[in-house]
Amino acid sequence: MQSDELRLASERVWRQLALLALIVLAMWLLELVDAVLLRQRLNALGVRPRELAGLWGILFMPLLHGGIAHLAANTIPFLVLGWLVIMRRTGDFLIVTALVMLVSGGGVWLFGAAGTVSIGASGLVFGYFGFLVLRGYFERSLFAILVAVVVLIFYGGMFFGVLPQRAGVSWQAHLFGFLGGVLAAWALSRDREQLPDPTV
Repeated sequence: MQSDELRLASERVWRQLALLALIVLAMWLLELVDAVLLRQRLNALGVRPRELAGLWGILFMPLLHGGIAHLAANTIPFLVLGWLVIMRRTGDFLIVTALVMLVSGGGVWLFGAAGTVSIGASGLVFGYFGFLVLRGYFERSLFAILVAVVVLIFYGGMFFGVLPQRAGVSWQAHLFGFLGGVLAAWALSRDREQLPDPTV
């Protein structure tokens, strides 16, 4: 019985790792194609504030980046924080990702600077950060609190990223991504059992 449980848990972990790897692979392939073949023309598909066609960018923004350095800066925190979100329930990861994309992209579309195009996965990264930190508060479970403490120790400096800092950085994506993560933490913590569900 224990060997079956261990096998199922191992299969679940590998599926989760594969999902994260596929997302990152898609980001890198798109960026390489865009940089080498298209001369960054795909970036026009990002969020364009208050333009009707710019709403499509809410879907594309996390996958597009302004160069290899931009993508590389997002890859590690995406993998680390994304893994901490997905490790308990794959369903949580999918819900958090969808909600953060909508809130982050929608916030940029409503409040971003006119005439700009916002791209990058940093909105998702800040959303995962917000989710992990506030989940401990909403759930009051030992597991969630421990994860929140670890995230704050290693990534607490991200709080400064929700404030306007320098030109060319969409602090709106960071702020609304964080708020989307907080909203997801609140929504998913309601009436949720505290133990992981290995079947999801």
